[in-house]
Amino acid sequence: MDEQLTDGYSEPCGQCAAVDWGVSDEGQFFCRSCHNVIEKTREVVDVNTLHSKHSRISQITRPKKKRQENEREWMICEGFQFILKHQAKALVSLGVCMKFETEVLWNFWKRYLQNTQQAFTRNPVYTPRFTVFMKSQSDLESNSQSEQSNHTEVASEMSEEMSVSGYSSEAQSSVCSGSLDAAVYQNIKGTKMHNLMTMPRTLALCYLALLWVREAVTLADLLRMVSERRVPYMNIHEAFPAEMRLFGKDVQFFNVRYLPSYSLVHKEAVTLARILQLPSFPTVSQDCLLHPLPLTLRYLLEANLPNELHVWVHKVMRQAAMVDSNFLTFDPSKEKPHLLRYDIQAVAIIIVALKLLFKLDDHVEWKLSEEAAKKKKKKVFKLKRWFDVVQPVLEQARKREEREEAQRQWGTTKPFITSLKRKSLVLKKRRVAEHLEQKFQKFTDSAPEESSSLTNHHSSFHFSWGKEDGSDGPSMYKKRLECTFKKDGFKYLCNRKYWHPELRLCPRKTCGDHFSEIEPSLPRMYVWVLDLFSFILGVRQAEVHKEVLGVERRFLKRNHQPKIQWTLTSCEKKKKRCKTATHVVRKKTRVHEENITDGE
Repeated sequence: MDEQLTDGYSEPCGQCAAVDWGVSDEGQFFCRSCHNVIEKTREVVDVNTLHSKHSRISQITRPKKKRQENEREWMICEGFQFILKHQAKALVSLGVCMKFETEVLWNFWKRYLQNTQQAFTRNPVYTPRFTVFMKSQSDLESNSQSEQSNHTEVASEMSEEMSVSGYSSEAQSSVCSGSLDAAVYQNIKGTKMHNLMTMPRTLALCYLALLWVREAVTLADLLRMVSERRVPYMNIHEAFPAEMRLFGKDVQFFNVRYLPSYSLVHKEAVTLARILQLPSFPTVSQDCLLHPLPLTLRYLLEANLPNELHVWVHKVMRQAAMVDSNFLTFDPSKEKPHLLRYDIQAVAIIIVALKLLFKLDDHVEWKLSEEAAKKKKKKVFKLKRWFDVVQPVLEQARKREEREEAQRQWGTTKPFITSLKRKSLVLKKRRVAEHLEQKFQKFTDSAPEESSSLTNHHSSFHFSWGKEDGSDGPSMYKKRLECTFKKDGFKYLCNRKYWHPELRLCPRKTCGDHFSEIEPSLPRMYVWVLDLFSFILGVRQAEVHKEVLGVERRFLKRNHQPKIQWTLTSCEKKKKRCKTATHVVRKKTRVHEENITDGE
C-alpha cells in the first residue's frame, strides 16, 4: 500500500541512507527505518468534490521542525502579555494597589486584544493560514512550465511567511525558532500597523491603568523606575520561559536599544486610549494626588522652596482656571482628547509663581535678595541663598546619576540571534566579552559594584533637605516670604511687572520647537530654574518651557491661536512668521492688582 502512495519515490534517506518510505495520515513522507520526516507530500486526487473529474488539489504545508521537549508554539502578543505581567508585579511590589493589576490593567489588555482582533474574536487577523491551490488537468498540461514556476514562487513565499521567524528546514539547530506570527506581524501595513503593540506601548498601557486607579505615580515617576531597573523593560527577554525563546524576526519586537522619552510614552498613551475606545477617566479632584494642589506641594518640597509659596501657586492656578475637574480629567471619547502632563504642568505653575514674585530676569531677583539681606532676618527666604544651596547639590546629583548609569549593565546574558548564519558569530562574541570581563575583574581584584539605585529603597524624591545626617543641605521649607509691601492699607507685590516670551502659537505642521534657538537670549536664572525642574522630572528643558508658556497663556487670559487660511498669501505669511518667531519678545505685562494682591 505504501509503495502505491509513495509512487515510486526512490531517493535515499538523508539520515540513514535507506530507501524505505511511508506516508503518514497527514500526507507527509517519512522513513520507516529511522522515522525521519521530510518535506515531500503526496498529491491527492479527489473526483467527488471538484467540478472536473481531472481536477487535482495540492496543499502547501510548512515543514515540521524538530522541537525540544520544553519548547512550544507562541504568538507575539503572548510575549507582550508576559512583559506586562512582570511590569505589573513590579509596580505592585513598589506600593501600587492590587486593583491596578487584577482589575484595570488586564481588562485594558483584553480590550486591546479584542479591538485589534488579535484575540477574543472568531477571526484573528494575525493568525497564519494555509492556502489551497486548485488546477484542472487541462490547465496543468497547457501551462505546465508557467504553473511550475508560479507554484514554486508562491510556495517559497508561503513557506517564508509560515515559517516560524525564518526557521528553515535544512537547519538542524537547538536554537528555538521563535514565535508563530512574527513574519505576519511584520508585514501588516496600513491602519492596522498603527495598532500593533510595541515596547514603549507597554509602559503607556501601564500609565493609563495607573491613571485610571488614580495612583500617585506620574509618568515621570514611571520612567524613573524604568531607568533604575525597578520596573522591567531593558533585557526583559531574559526572563522569558525556556519554551519562549526569541529568534530571527522576533528580535525587532522585543529588542530595546534605548529608554523611551517622556513625550513618546505620553503620545503612545493617547493613541492606546483611542484604540481601546475608553470612556472618560475617573475625575481628578483635590483628593487625588495628581491634582495640581498636592502635586505642586510635592515639588516645592523637592526643590527646597518655602511653604508660603504654595499660596501664590494656588492664586496662579485659580486665575488660570486650572483647578476645574473637567479641565484635569482625561476623556478619550472627545473628538480631540487631551491628556495633561500633570507633573510638568505642576512645576510650570511653580515657575510662573516664581516669575510673578521674583521676575527671574537676572536683575530683580538679586536686588530683592540684597534688600532682604540688609534686614538681617534669618527666617526670611532669600533667592540668592536658595541658589547657593541648591546649585552644588544639583551638580552632585547629576554626576551621581551619570556614574550610576555608566555602571549599569546594558548588555544581555542571552544574546539575540537574528539568523542561523550569525548564530556562531554572536555566541563567539558573547564568550569573548564574558572572558574579558572576568579578566578585568581579576586585575582589579574586586567584584562589579551594584548600582545604589537597586540596593537602596525606592524614593520619589531626588533630594533630602534638613538637618539630619545624610541630608543634602539645610531646608528652607519654613522660611517666610517678604515679597510684598503695604500701601494705603493694601499689600502689593514688590515686583510690579511680569515678563514673558512670545505667546503666539506656531502651526504644528510647519513649525517645531524653538527652545534651542531662543535659549541663549533667555535670562540665565530662568534657564537655571528650568534645568532644576527638568532634572527632577527627567525631561528636557524644552518640554518644561513649553508647559510654562501654556500656563502663562491661561494665566494672562491670552489665547493666541493661529488662524489657518489655506491660501498662497497666508502660507507665505506663515513662513515669514516662523522665521521671526525664533527671536524672544520679552513683553512686560502689568497683572491686575485684584488678582495678585494679598489683601483678601
